[in-house]
Amino acid sequence: MKTRLEQAGIPSTLSVGDVARRAGVSVSALHFYEAKGLISSDRTEGNQRRYSRDVLRRVAFIRVAQRVGIALTDIASALAGLPATAAPTRADWARLSAAWRADLDERMAQLKKLRDTLDDCIGCGCLSIDRCRLRNPLDKLAEQGAGPQRLWVGRRSAD
Repeated sequence: MKTRLEQAGIPSTLSVGDVARRAGVSVSALHFYEAKGLISSDRTEGNQRRYSRDVLRRVAFIRVAQRVGIALTDIASALAGLPATAAPTRADWARLSAAWRADLDERMAQLKKLRDTLDDCIGCGCLSIDRCRLRNPLDKLAEQGAGPQRLWVGRRSAD
């Protein structure tokens, strides 16, 4: 039985080129997303990929999440909690973006602290003047772990 789209002469599936063109991503990005399990396709008898139309919204979801700085692993976890054959809904985005808000707030605070701390050093470049707040003579902060200890706002789960 033909779907309503097929009855109207519109194919129910899209080729990889069609998805790439409509979603504004490269074919290799689609292959990458598929390899990471973010999207899926079926194969024709000729082994060509065919995507259901809902993949367009999934790709849009991935791109928006990436644009705001969400890690691909977090995006994959979020999509794993959604039906594989359905596009994320507005409610899905609201729920997931609320969960990501704390991480984004932490990163924004981190960047603000970095910006404010760098003000004295922007013109210098040597990081060795006696009033530099980034300088760490004798490495006293190494006991607290690797990285710029004075600039950490909080520890992220990946640390």
